[in-house]
Amino acid sequence: MPDTQAQDADHWESLPQGIRTQVDGYVLQDRLLPAVKLVWDAARARGVGLREAQMVVHERYVLHGDRIARTPECPLDLESLFALTSGLPGRVAAIEAVWDGDTVHDWFVRLLAITDDPAEERHLATVYSRRDRDPSEAAAEAGRTLADHLGVPFHFASPDDPDDEAPRWRP
Repeated sequence: MPDTQAQDADHWESLPQGIRTQVDGYVLQDRLLPAVKLVWDAARARGVGLREAQMVVHERYVLHGDRIARTPECPLDLESLFALTSGLPGRVAAIEAVWDGDTVHDWFVRLLAITDDPAEERHLATVYSRRDRDPSEAAAEAGRTLADHLGVPFHFASPDDPDDEAPRWRP
């Protein structure tokens, strides 16, 4: 079985210095998608696929660690979440928490407002894992509080196990 970290390092070293500098700039700004796209665009001709490009960027995130200017966390307090729902078109029918994930952040939970007329979902917050909190617990607590305040149901199909294919409030 090949050593994937060594392969990632080889892919990284094969990139021109200018591309490596730009990728690190994106990583330090916590701009995952532009960093992955740049690696993929620059190395695709040498057989580097999207998954390998993601892993190269992941290794840069690991290397830079605490130096990364992380995207500010979404507020989870009732006042802020209520303000975000107040301007939505249509009536809020439910508050829903759903799992999502990527190679950099691992699993995280998105908190959504489900509206009627128009029938759609609106993003309210993304809750990432931290050393001091479980994202599902934090999202569930904030979601239940908001749903109770609005007098609507709260739905979280898989609070105990990350599952991005769990049944949704609306199929």
